Amino acid sequence: MSIHRKVRCRGPYGGEGDQAAGTDCSDPAVFEVARHGLPALLVCPIHLGPSLLVANRILWPPEIRLIGRP
Repeated sequence: MSIHRKVRCRGPYGGEGDQAAGTDCSDPAVFEVARHGLPALLVCPIHLGPSLLVANRILWPPEIRLIGRP
């Protein structure tokens, strides 16, 4: 799991490309949330709940993987 410590949280909205501005936070990503037709969303513990509610194309029921430790 140590290789993922450098990966940063993409925030609750999970913006991609031009829409990514301002959607990340400075905390390391701890969870990976699967999305339909998009790369997995990497989030910190604080943004896990909000990302399930507002991010684009989140699978339901959600598929969440632990990729690091806080």
